[in-house]
Amino acid sequence: MIGRAESTRVWWKSSHSQGDTATCLEVAFVGARVLVRDSKRRDGPVLVFRRTAWCGLLAGLENPAADGF
Repeated sequence: MIGRAESTRVWWKSSHSQGDTATCLEVAFVGARVLVRDSKRRDGPVLVFRRTAWCGLLAGLENPAADGF
């Protein structure tokens, strides 16, 4: 387990999400890590990214021509 206990993690959902039935991802920030999970499978697997890798991923999504590194 990473960082704080799972019950105390704050998960963030996109503002574009349309309620609990929408398909989207949720993220939680724990220290230098970013955790990502499927909003429909909250007890399912969690992807873990270093914060720098997460920022690079987002930059690449925003501008695919950017190197990001």
